[in-house]
Amino acid sequence: MNVKLQKSTLQQQSNIAITGSKSESNRLLLLQALYPNIDINNISNSDDAALMQKALQSTNTIKDIHHAGTAMRFLTAYYATKEGQEITLTGSSRMQERPIKILVEALQQLGADIQYANNEGYPPLHIKGKKLQGNQVTLAANVSSQYISALLLIAPTLENGVSLTLDGNITSVPYIKMTLSLLNELGVATNFKGNTITVARFEAAQEAKVFTVESDWSSASYFYSLIALSDIGTTITLSAYKQNSLQGDSCLAEIYTKFGVETKFDTNTITLTKTREATQETIKLDLKNAPDIAQTIAVTAFGLQLSCEMVGLHTLKIKETDRLVALKVELEKLGASVDITDASLHLHKASKIHENISIETYKDHRMAMAFAPLALRVPICIEKADVVSKSFPDFWTDLQNIGIELTEI
Repeated sequence: MNVKLQKSTLQQQSNIAITGSKSESNRLLLLQALYPNIDINNISNSDDAALMQKALQSTNTIKDIHHAGTAMRFLTAYYATKEGQEITLTGSSRMQERPIKILVEALQQLGADIQYANNEGYPPLHIKGKKLQGNQVTLAANVSSQYISALLLIAPTLENGVSLTLDGNITSVPYIKMTLSLLNELGVATNFKGNTITVARFEAAQEAKVFTVESDWSSASYFYSLIALSDIGTTITLSAYKQNSLQGDSCLAEIYTKFGVETKFDTNTITLTKTREATQETIKLDLKNAPDIAQTIAVTAFGLQLSCEMVGLHTLKIKETDRLVALKVELEKLGASVDITDASLHLHKASKIHENISIETYKDHRMAMAFAPLALRVPICIEKADVVSKSFPDFWTDLQNIGIELTEI
């Protein structure tokens, strides 16, 4: 499905309910598989969460998680601990190009039996579940937090827990803290001091434990962008959100003040209001703790004809696509000038935005959603727009409900 977005104006006031966080949902689904006395409310309706649930519930020996990167990392760790089970974990063609050697080697340090079915360092994986005797692991500190979280989530089921040493400067700390916070809420003893994380063994309590998933802050980012590109006084209220969020992307509330957007927290809601025009000509950000919002921020800055410098983006090269290259290509089609390195992006101030450009999405949900707010400036086309189902199935309907005119083409 391709969509054509007409140049539109947002309604003055809108309300949107956003599905549960994909990050929290997938962590809790894995914990629920390990500790069945867990109940979960407000699970994400994203493809990723659905694929995670399907894989965990399936009795098939081949587990195909398609394009769900989090599921690939978490399930690799999970099935390595399942004594007596032997499975093959595979995914889409892009998933088979995404490295997983770092996690496999870490699990092998604990005693896991994991082999590569095709190419060394990449899925598919052949996993023979066994009792893992080790409890000491060392990882490079700048790897994806999903590798680290995968190890932490299985740690309380191991006989001696896990002591994880991170070598170097740690990135994506909020996602690590999210995992530890959920473990703590379950009752697991953890410690994160310096570059060492310890997780103690935990036996499940008898009584049921209920978790309610907060709505997804990454999904909120597109509405922040829409408000930033709107007229002063425009507001959108989003639910359900907490001021003390576990999600790293909640830094949006502070970042978007640079674009003139104010966030008001109320009981389980946030209200975004355009209060002024941006005052800085160049937006400078270090997004090592929240790289998933880089695409949205780059497009916002371009739409406001600002320059933008972002660093800490090294993990974007191994996402659904190489997001740095994809951003450069698509923004330059619109008239931007963009410089990238392996870990940074520099957007130069643009003088105009080209109309009716067709944006390729590269099978990446965030490419589709990040560019959509430009409909407040120019008509724009989004190719293969149904890719948004990976994290936000209701995205296009929600946009129509707040004033964006769009048609399938």
